[in-house]
Amino acid sequence: MASLQSALIPKIPVQQFSIPQSWLSRSIPYLSLLGLIALSLFAVFHGAVDLKPSDIFQVIAGEGEQRAEIIFTTLRVPRVIIGLIIGVHFALSGALLQAITRNPLADPTILGVSQGATLAVMLFLMFAVYAGHSDNSRLFSIPLEYLPLVGCFGGLVAGFAVYLLSLRGGLSPMRLTLMGIALGATLHALAMGLLAGWGSSRMESILLWMSGSLYGRGWDHLIYLLPWTCAGFLFFPLLRRPINLLQLEDDSAASFGLSVTLWRSLALAVGAGLAASAVGVVGPVGFIGLIVPHLARYITKGIPRYYPMMVAVLGAALVVGSDMIGRLLLAPNEVPVGIIAALLGVPVFLSLLRRYG
Repeated sequence: MASLQSALIPKIPVQQFSIPQSWLSRSIPYLSLLGLIALSLFAVFHGAVDLKPSDIFQVIAGEGEQRAEIIFTTLRVPRVIIGLIIGVHFALSGALLQAITRNPLADPTILGVSQGATLAVMLFLMFAVYAGHSDNSRLFSIPLEYLPLVGCFGGLVAGFAVYLLSLRGGLSPMRLTLMGIALGATLHALAMGLLAGWGSSRMESILLWMSGSLYGRGWDHLIYLLPWTCAGFLFFPLLRRPINLLQLEDDSAASFGLSVTLWRSLALAVGAGLAASAVGVVGPVGFIGLIVPHLARYITKGIPRYYPMMVAVLGAALVVGSDMIGRLLLAPNEVPVGIIAALLGVPVFLSLLRRYG
């Protein structure tokens, strides 16, 4: 009976049931890019002191007021550009780590990068305190110059330690995740213990850094970030096919001729480098690397080639938008970008827990 029924049902080609991609679905990444540009321009124009387009044009022509020139060239533009780059770093790092660990709730903290950077910054500031600098004006002049490098170094050391501890077990996703959580918790406990015993008179600087802030970030920080950004954009396209295969079981990925340990190590290095450089500049900003890959995957569903672009655009938009809200919410006071990003990311995170928990 079943064979007779199958014979009576005409065999219609599957292509006739395929839904063609609409113009809107193909245009979403480019529309998002235009939205990011508009958001960046709005962030440049608005703040504790608003700038008019005429003020900007006069500054560009070299005829603007000194006050407008300082706000535009020294404060707003580098801050917005650094926010864009930082968002890209965190988002791409989260996408890589979620792929290689096969953990949908993974982000840069899973490698202990943020915790390692925090502990390194605390140790460096404490060394500056006890190196004989009793004058507060001199106390923070040295750390502000070398703070990004110290934070990045601490994050990279933590990521490398997780790599070495996981390599003994074949660098499996489960071992990588467990080692990262264990080492991250240890580094976080050490950092909090150091903070508690350090003395309240010197907590303000480190607490501001730990909350994730773009305050005071300028062109020197941008110059520091650019090599890491270029390296990330260079390696990320090369990792696209291996990353797709690494989401399979290791034996299945190896059957396609992929060197699982080599490519997982390279992806881990790129992800740790992007996250550590970002944390070194602005401090630990949570939820960017966690929620952006999921949002990008949902938006580009059915068009996977747009996924990397969407990750970068959404990460940059979330950081710039959070920073702009933090500057405008209680102006002229500021709320750190890490706090705003956490408030925006918590609802998305809870929905992810309901889905994957």
